[in-house]
Amino acid sequence: MKENFARRPGRGRAVAVAPRPAPPEPGALAAKVRTMAPSMTRSMQRVAETVAGDPAGCAALTVTALAERTGTSEATVVRTARLLGYPGYRDLRLALAGLAAQQASGAAPAVTADISVDDPLSEVVAKLAQDERQTLSDTAGALDLAQLEAAVDALADARRIDVYGIGASSLVAQDLAQKLLRIGLIAHAHTDPHLAVTNAVQLRGGDVAVAITHSGRTVDVIEPLQAAFDHGATTVAITGRPDGEVTQYADHVLTTSTARESELRPAAMSSRTSQLLVIDCLFIGVAQRTYETAAPALHASYEALAHRHTPRER
Repeated sequence: MKENFARRPGRGRAVAVAPRPAPPEPGALAAKVRTMAPSMTRSMQRVAETVAGDPAGCAALTVTALAERTGTSEATVVRTARLLGYPGYRDLRLALAGLAAQQASGAAPAVTADISVDDPLSEVVAKLAQDERQTLSDTAGALDLAQLEAAVDALADARRIDVYGIGASSLVAQDLAQKLLRIGLIAHAHTDPHLAVTNAVQLRGGDVAVAITHSGRTVDVIEPLQAAFDHGATTVAITGRPDGEVTQYADHVLTTSTARESELRPAAMSSRTSQLLVIDCLFIGVAQRTYETAAPALHASYEALAHRHTPRER
């Protein structure tokens, strides 16, 4: 997300950016560690994995004691706390105590084991179901509602909406665009990178561009978002990496969570689940804001397609 104020080329005014999100709730800490770990240094990963694996034990440790336990430094512990979204180590300790209490009460379920090649199908179903539930819960718990509200407002007032996504994220982009079309908004999903950029440069103030990328580093998604940003459109990033490059060109950042990646469960599977939750939140929010026009448009789309869902008489 851009710092405090950014000045767009060709525009005379500074654009205010939403304030830094509040620290994650205790229950979202493990999800935050999973999301941020790939972008951390090895020493920071040790700190993050230690606090997520033993919240009760770590909550009782001073910053010096945690540094000694993880073989790192006090500065590394503090940097890790801040990267996870906490102002300082004291705030992280409070979150760890809260997470430990949740786990003790059974409110925070343990993460299931990875799926192995010889698991029976019944166990595969159970593990996948638990992972999907955990991913949805983590995403909902970590979602910044102020950012979500701002994105909803921008979409509801948009003259035109472009959505960018590649690979698995392209399916999510198409889903968001068709949902918005059903309620009468002008929305298009662009999965071809060349068409995405050529459309992005046509956007102006009053338009909205949405980029969907789990890694936050997908060039084919970042380039059109940057072009849209440079031409004055309001920009939204849906990503699993809040520190990813895509957020440099986003007015509003919506962070998704993901379950642990394994050989038989790539990140694309769980990232898609969390992305779909976010776009459903966006869609419902926009439909609420535009209900007077959205309801008739949705009814008209149902009527237009009704005959395709009923057998025709011969």
